[in-house]
Amino acid sequence: MRVIQFREALGEAMSEEMRRDESVYLMGEEVAEYNGAYKVSQGMLDEFGPKRVIDTPIAELGFAGIGVGSAMNGLRPIIEFMTFNFSLVAIDQVINGAAKMMSMSGGQFNVPIVFRGPTGNAGQLSSQHSQNFENWYANTPGLKVVVPSNPYDAKGLLKTSIRDNDPTIFMESELMYGDKGEVPEEEYTIPIGQANVTKSGNDVTIISFGKMMKVADQAAIELGKEGIDAEVIDLRSVRPIDYETIIASVKKTNRLVIVEEAWPLASISAELSHQIQFNAFDYLDAPVIRVTSRDVPLPYAPTLIEEILPNVKRTIDAVKAVMYR
Repeated sequence: MRVIQFREALGEAMSEEMRRDESVYLMGEEVAEYNGAYKVSQGMLDEFGPKRVIDTPIAELGFAGIGVGSAMNGLRPIIEFMTFNFSLVAIDQVINGAAKMMSMSGGQFNVPIVFRGPTGNAGQLSSQHSQNFENWYANTPGLKVVVPSNPYDAKGLLKTSIRDNDPTIFMESELMYGDKGEVPEEEYTIPIGQANVTKSGNDVTIISFGKMMKVADQAAIELGKEGIDAEVIDLRSVRPIDYETIIASVKKTNRLVIVEEAWPLASISAELSHQIQFNAFDYLDAPVIRVTSRDVPLPYAPTLIEEILPNVKRTIDAVKAVMYR
């Protein structure tokens, strides 16, 4: 099977869906003439032209609103935010417009729109360009929130998101755009809300999503060298969440560690902890442990960034704690 970059997988997904459906278009800052801030839309302007690959001013509220309105009128926009940190300027359109329109219109208006772009830390970008917003958007009824961890999932999930009639938040990472992985040339999609067990195990369950899967996967490898057999689950989406797969795993391993880049309060890992204690409490042999970012804005200094973000060592320590080692 061929190997391509994460950014190429995203670009293929958008291009294939635009060839398949003329109502699909891409709009955002630098997506056209510059071929995308992260080169995700490389070559798309040449193929589809300026009416379907549209450069915008630095005005997220404006072009997000145009996207919502066009989706209500039969189009399927893909709105690219250069970073989800900038989506705060447009959050009224996303939450009070896209997410609530189906309910407010009594089912008269679908809003088949995808808001996509990078989330979270990407190196020395400091506090205002490094926040995670998965839990913010997952808090909102009416939205779907997808966070892929590899090129294969990125392509399959983005194609599904574009075809979906609900507004979807599709969150990537600047640090993953160059990642390579196997991606089929033939057509495929991946259902939203179906987690992926990337490694089977019997001793402990490790759950994560997005680029934190790298931490979870590496921790599982290191733990294996010490005779600890970890099961690893990639959520893929955080609204909806595949609780069935998670609960089944915990009933098997009896221990759970959750790795998440966001801050601890009101996070996805907090919701998962609640669901596990409610649905699988009698199966737990130890309290659930969460490995999250420290509860402070992300600084600029690399040494402090390393201290604040989840990492392999903290994850291994958490696993050993739930195993009382």
